[in-house]
Amino acid sequence: MPADPSLVRTSLFNVNNAKTVALLASLGGALVVAGSVFGGRGGATIGAVLGLVMVGGSYWFSDKLAVRAAGAHPVAEGQLAWLEQDLAEMSARAGIRTPRLFVSPSPQPNAFATGRNEAHALVCVTEGLLAALDRREIRGVVGHELGHIKHRDILIGSVAAAIATGITYMAQMVDNNNYGGTAATPSDNGGLMDALNGAFDTVYTVNA
Repeated sequence: MPADPSLVRTSLFNVNNAKTVALLASLGGALVVAGSVFGGRGGATIGAVLGLVMVGGSYWFSDKLAVRAAGAHPVAEGQLAWLEQDLAEMSARAGIRTPRLFVSPSPQPNAFATGRNEAHALVCVTEGLLAALDRREIRGVVGHELGHIKHRDILIGSVAAAIATGITYMAQMVDNNNYGGTAATPSDNGGLMDALNGAFDTVYTVNA
């Protein structure tokens, strides 16, 4: 007997939720541990705050972070009418609301879907993809991205990217402070504060 599609979708939703929670918890925990190693108690506190900023930012602003990283912009009305039509048609067939459509100036053929949930989802295609493929092929690529939205796994990639960003900030802390494996004194926490301020600036910018 074939599986009930609604049960399959619920199962995928639960699995992807668990993966997302695990990634977010890993990010926060890693920042606290790294902050403690490099900055003692003060570093652990800053790592915890930075973790909250990164976790919150990766969830609430995942679509804006991805769009800014890709240099993408929303498609103007009528700019890609055929693609907007195909996107709406395939979304209706998949039983989801039509996501926003963005275009990235990248010459590399690529596409991605992002957003914390279906209501905030978007699909982005690159100019390279539009130039390299025909309409039928692009429908296939976009349909694949819509599958990510339907199965609610689009947030996982965004959270993974946030983890990479968190690791980058921690590397900057080490490089700027040159701790050499010893706990920093309060006066040595300037680089940690700079990294924290940078995280706040990033979240503020993408939310503007």
